[in-house]
Amino acid sequence: MTYLEESQAAGREIFPDLARAWALFGIALVNVGVLAWPMMSSYHYEGAAPTSLDTAAWFGVNALFLMKSYSLFSFMFGVGFAYQMQSAARRGVAFSGRYWRRIIGLLAFGALNIACFFFGDILVVYAVLGTILFLFRNASQKTLIVWGCIIYGIQILVIGLMALMVYLGVTFAPEEMAKTAAEFAVEDSRAIEVFGSGSFLDAAAYRTSEYVSGFPFILMFQGFGAFAFFLFGLAAVRSGVIARASAPIWKPARRYALPLGMLISGAGGWLMLVGTGMMDPLMMLGMLLVAIGSPFSTFGYLGVIAKWAEGQPGPITVFFARGGTSSLTAYLLQGLIFSLLFSAYGFGLFATLPAAQSIGVAFLVALFSVTFASLWRMRFQRGPMEMILRNWTYLGA
Repeated sequence: MTYLEESQAAGREIFPDLARAWALFGIALVNVGVLAWPMMSSYHYEGAAPTSLDTAAWFGVNALFLMKSYSLFSFMFGVGFAYQMQSAARRGVAFSGRYWRRIIGLLAFGALNIACFFFGDILVVYAVLGTILFLFRNASQKTLIVWGCIIYGIQILVIGLMALMVYLGVTFAPEEMAKTAAEFAVEDSRAIEVFGSGSFLDAAAYRTSEYVSGFPFILMFQGFGAFAFFLFGLAAVRSGVIARASAPIWKPARRYALPLGMLISGAGGWLMLVGTGMMDPLMMLGMLLVAIGSPFSTFGYLGVIAKWAEGQPGPITVFFARGGTSSLTAYLLQGLIFSLLFSAYGFGLFATLPAAQSIGVAFLVALFSVTFASLWRMRFQRGPMEMILRNWTYLGA
């Protein structure tokens, strides 16, 4: 049975699968900035963006994908949550047991990803936030949207307060800020040492330590936004718009929301380039603007993807949508490839490829991961990681 036949038999549209594939590209383009270069500085590190092409590529990622790809991925997590509930209802089985096993499975995959591949993993965050999402399983569409807006507003407030604290620190306590900047520089040097010459075990220990120590910051900086989009995704299924690429809501999304989001994010992306690092108020103001523009851009991207999904899908559309059905496999595969490319135990390219080249490599890695997932799905019903997660989720069922 082909992908389209499977989708039609299950009453599933290709729109959600295309959205997952789109998100996978953006995630790779954003993540490479802290995989190819020290996390605290990214492309602000000396030698990371020596040419105008590097600056342009960096700006493009900030304006087009930063805080939008993970929002889109989070939106699809909420969609998947709703689909799981619907599946359990159709089968007449309890949802909670399967869901909690799935959450534990995501937590395990996330822990593996952190230690072996990438300390910026989102799966652990999703597992933690997924425990809260369960409380909203019976919420109405209106309740989900209202709470989503409130929680995303909190995310903007948190980033705004961070920006204000940096501004006040630079203005009234420059010595303390200089001390913090020096600590960041030491951390960057440690990353150069570990990924430039360390072993796999050195890298695993470093990734784990960095993630554990930075987890509260990750939750503050990304958690509220991710959870808000969980709720928006669940609401999209409740309203039925995610199953209808031709739904009226998607036209104004791409016509009005997308340009507005791009304008705000573009301004923020430019400020992030002008700023000199995390201790620069301009950098933090840029991040705040990107966070404000993100919901509009994400909504607009969904409108564009909906347009892509309309009508009879061609071979390219089917190819990418099929790859999107195995997003867990593709996401982990990206981490594996990046870890081999940018670690001493692999190709040793850490802190060697300037921004434009790093971003170009990330695009190829994303393309390969989605291609692998799509080709795999031509032969198998699910991706390899999806098989493992599903078997665990349905254990004893």
